Amino acid sequence: MSMHAPKTLRLARIGLMLGAAFLLGGCTRGMSDLRAWVAHQKSLKGAPIPPLPVIKTFETFTYQDQDKRDPFGPSPVEEQQNNASSGPRPDQNRPKQPLEMFALDSLKMVGTIGTGSHIQALIQDPGGVIHRVTVDEYMGQNYGRVTKVAPDHVDLVELVPNGNGGWMERPASIALGEK
Repeated sequence: MSMHAPKTLRLARIGLMLGAAFLLGGCTRGMSDLRAWVAHQKSLKGAPIPPLPVIKTFETFTYQDQDKRDPFGPSPVEEQQNNASSGPRPDQNRPKQPLEMFALDSLKMVGTIGTGSHIQALIQDPGGVIHRVTVDEYMGQNYGRVTKVAPDHVDLVELVPNGNGGWMERPASIALGEK
């Protein structure tokens, strides 16, 4: 077997040299056909350029109703409703409750304790701690006040900015086993 190894190695070397010679032979053909094609493409006429479109002149209009209400602004009724001094406002002086440091969608209702008007919701925070919640307690980061505790859900009202410097109420709820 050692006798055939040098012979096969020699044949492999010869095959590689012949392959390299054929590859290099293809590169020496020249670029005359490429130059002819480029010259032919340059001699072709291009498509005609379409003429520029005619610019239409528009009739000018003078707006005469500057003293009237802005049609794109809020109506007088909306201005009164959105006035920052009126409407609901969060109580900044009350102490924050433990569940107010969590986003509402990160809280989970896991059950209830009690019945009737003495029912309490069991709310689990993201850390796994379970809190008892009753009506008029707060939870969530938008000043959410609990308005109803039912066996299968908790209803609350959040105070969110209305975009005009005031606040508006937004209903929210957490369902049992949600998430």
